[in-house]
Amino acid sequence: MKIGLVGFAGSGKTTVFNSLTGLDAPVGFGGDVRLGRATVPDDRIDRLSEIFSPKKTTYAEMSFADIPGEHGAEKTGLSQRTLQQIRDQEALCLVVRDFPNPALDTDPDPTGDVVAFHTECVLADLDIVERRLERARKEQASAQEIAAFERMKATLEKELPLRAVPEEELDRAALAGYGFLTDKPLLVAINREEEKAGEEIPPDLTDRIEAIKAAGMSLSASVEAEIADLDPEDQRAFLEDLGLADPALSRFIRTAYGLVDLISFFTVGEDEVRAWTIRRGTPARKAAGKIHSDLERGFIRAEVIPFPVFMDHGSEQAVKEAGLLQVEGKDYVVSDADLVCVRFNV
Repeated sequence: MKIGLVGFAGSGKTTVFNSLTGLDAPVGFGGDVRLGRATVPDDRIDRLSEIFSPKKTTYAEMSFADIPGEHGAEKTGLSQRTLQQIRDQEALCLVVRDFPNPALDTDPDPTGDVVAFHTECVLADLDIVERRLERARKEQASAQEIAAFERMKATLEKELPLRAVPEEELDRAALAGYGFLTDKPLLVAINREEEKAGEEIPPDLTDRIEAIKAAGMSLSASVEAEIADLDPEDQRAFLEDLGLADPALSRFIRTAYGLVDLISFFTVGEDEVRAWTIRRGTPARKAAGKIHSDLERGFIRAEVIPFPVFMDHGSEQAVKEAGLLQVEGKDYVVSDADLVCVRFNV
């Protein structure tokens, strides 16, 4: 999963990027997109590794792109370069400032930042939709395509995002090449000062985030950067003092997984215990392709053990003896935390 971190200059976006990836990217740098990766914490993988004692344990990963922030007090007019950098992402995280920044003349206005960013994305998408709709009519494109773009135009003109349009009303596969900004999953991260790190998001901001069909979370990037450098015991104590249950990375990933509807399935053995990330609803054959294309091409069957069943019995052999090993075909929908062994022949 590739998430683009976006935000206006001074929002602390790069500090958020550093706290998530463990990197030390310079703050305030314009230039190109910076890339980083983060391991997805998963106590289920920890427990499986304790049982199998594998040579290697591999957690799922998330990719992050730190997209240079836009400058300017008006917070409008996203550049074409920035728009393209945003379009290249699978999902977006908008970092908004809710802390005093001595380098800026303006007070923090997180709700205003959300509105400004959303408006720019709506206008960018509307420009594409109107131009394509005009061309489609001239070229006498299919009625189905014209209807889809008319539906999108009506949605955007109401200042609603395209992600508000139900799946059954819009063929996303046919529109993938357009990179519509408002159709991407959006997480709004409110970057706050330390004293407010554990506070709830204000109701007016929550309402605004919900109105654009996004998810929201609160964090203090500067504090999270400090937490990341502490030992686990000290981390827990620090988090408790702030009224937080988990560090930002854990909370971010839980929110992002739910936003994009991601799950993990596991492959296990003495050589490796590994987590694989797929979208909820993925059939077994396609999931096998995440492991290797040969497994998808030569798929025969999947031998599946739900994680709770495995933990109840303690071993694959005990699960088999209990008659609980599931032998599934290519259309089986893989569930979160399934242990999967793919049988194939190429």
